[in-house]
Amino acid sequence: MFKKYVLILLVSMVPVVELRGAIPIAVGMGLNKLPSFIIAIIGNMIPVPFIYLFARKMLTWGKNKKFIGKLCKFCLNKGEKGGRKLEAKAGRGLYIALLLFVGIPLPGTGAWTGTLAASILNMDFKKSVIAVTLGVLLAGLIMMAISFGVFELIF
Repeated sequence: MFKKYVLILLVSMVPVVELRGAIPIAVGMGLNKLPSFIIAIIGNMIPVPFIYLFARKMLTWGKNKKFIGKLCKFCLNKGEKGGRKLEAKAGRGLYIALLLFVGIPLPGTGAWTGTLAASILNMDFKKSVIAVTLGVLLAGLIMMAISFGVFELIF
C-alpha cells in the first residue's frame, strides 16, 4: 500500500501529468480518497519553489546548448507566452488569474506552467506560491469530483 502512495506522490510531481493524472491513477488503484488527495497535493507542490527559483535560469542557460536547446527554447517560449497572456487578461488581478490558470485542469495549465510563468514575469515569490497552492487545491478538488464521481457511477 505504501508503494502505491509513493507512486501517487511521484506521478503528481511530473510536469504535464501532475495531480491531474495522479488522482485518477489513485482511484484506479483503489486508494483511499483523502490520503490520495493530500499526497497528490504535496507531490504537485514540491517542485514549485524550485521551478520559480531555478527553472528560468536553467532554461536560459540551456537554450543555446546543442542537445537541449530546442526543448529549453520551447519551455521558455511557452512560459513567456502563457505569462504575457495571463498578464494581459488579468491586469490587477494577476494573482487570482494565476490561481485560476493553475486551478482549472486543462491541458497546458498547472503548477509547472503557472510557476514558470510567474517566474518569467518576476511576480512576487510568496504571492505566486500562495496562488499556485490555492490553484493546485482547486484542481485537486475538481479532479477528485470528476474521478471519484465517474468511478463510483461505473462500479
